[in-house]
Amino acid sequence: MAVGAFNTAVIPQDLAKKSFQAMITRLMPNGDAPLFGLTALLKEETAYQIEHGFFSKTMLFPQMTLSAAGQAAADNIFTVLSTANVIPGMMFRADTTNENILIVAVISPTQVSVQRAVGTISAQAIGASVNLWMVGNAYEEASLRPQSVLIIPERIVNYTQIFRNTWTVSDTARATMLIAGDTAVAESRTDCAAFHAADIEKALFFGQKFLGARNNQPFHTMDGLINAVTQRAPGNITTAGATTNWTQLQAALDPLFNQVTDPKGKPERLLFVGGAARNVLHSIFRLNSTYFIEDGQTTWGMQYDTFKIPRGRFTVIEHPLFNAYGQTSTWAKMAVGVDLNTFNTAYMTGRKTSNREFNMNGGQAVDNGVDAVGGTLTSELTCLVRNPQADGVIYNLTAGAAG
Repeated sequence: MAVGAFNTAVIPQDLAKKSFQAMITRLMPNGDAPLFGLTALLKEETAYQIEHGFFSKTMLFPQMTLSAAGQAAADNIFTVLSTANVIPGMMFRADTTNENILIVAVISPTQVSVQRAVGTISAQAIGASVNLWMVGNAYEEASLRPQSVLIIPERIVNYTQIFRNTWTVSDTARATMLIAGDTAVAESRTDCAAFHAADIEKALFFGQKFLGARNNQPFHTMDGLINAVTQRAPGNITTAGATTNWTQLQAALDPLFNQVTDPKGKPERLLFVGGAARNVLHSIFRLNSTYFIEDGQTTWGMQYDTFKIPRGRFTVIEHPLFNAYGQTSTWAKMAVGVDLNTFNTAYMTGRKTSNREFNMNGGQAVDNGVDAVGGTLTSELTCLVRNPQADGVIYNLTAGAAG
């Protein structure tokens, strides 16, 4: 990688056209922005200002937890840790005794008046710290209307981020014929496009929201998927130990299916992994499987592109950018689960990737101070992670184990 204008000084030996043939190989990751590429298949969304977001509602499931003292069989005043979202008429079930208990009144933030044994199971002593789960409500005939219960929407916002990448070729280099590849202009354009896509891709995973100023101008960056999960679904973040077995892998990935995001289809997630993490997954699958070699077999080995846990299916995609810093890096040992049903990008109006070139033929802008041609790619967009509870991250996948 070189910074600045492409000129004849940086043309590698034997790349400029000579009287003999030669071959070059382009050392560039193949498909280094798969998540960004997949967004092209999703419904397009527009951001109308730099702050873009949505309102989210999470279904309420009222529950109470008894205090450390527990309750005797004759008690009709319960002391609990919190009475949040509880109203008279709700029915609760004691997790240990299965007794159904009706809420008569909410006395305070930590006390309720109850009617015991509303059902076939008699009142019994309930131990300390036992959970009471809501199992519906019940009201008498001609009852007064109950209190309302509301779900308050949560405002989720992200900021747009401006991505810019420039390619530049001296006019002398533009006129120089090359023996392999395309022209210097075409090669530089392609390189610029690859850098632009890779920069957006990295931000979609690793971006962090920021709003400030730079060079006396507004400056803003977006939250990526990993930070959205870290902030809003920390229970879906797992750091693996020195070894990881199947039971531990399943436990780490199971929470991603607590949210039903596509009622019409099967529960599926993409799992973007680094090379080291992919090797660990294969080691786990191999060590927890039985296999044999048939007579006459001409190929050998295993390669898993999908796997299932009881609650869902994963498609494994090895991400070239995760391998950029070597197989011992944090990224290479990472796995990121993504639910495409709730992931998207939103571009500012008129800010979807544009290419503005200078000193090129065809009426492009003219820069009279530079003896070169070039152009700049600009995109302004933000990342939308509507349900981070359906995504997850596993760090430090180091070695597989049986179990």
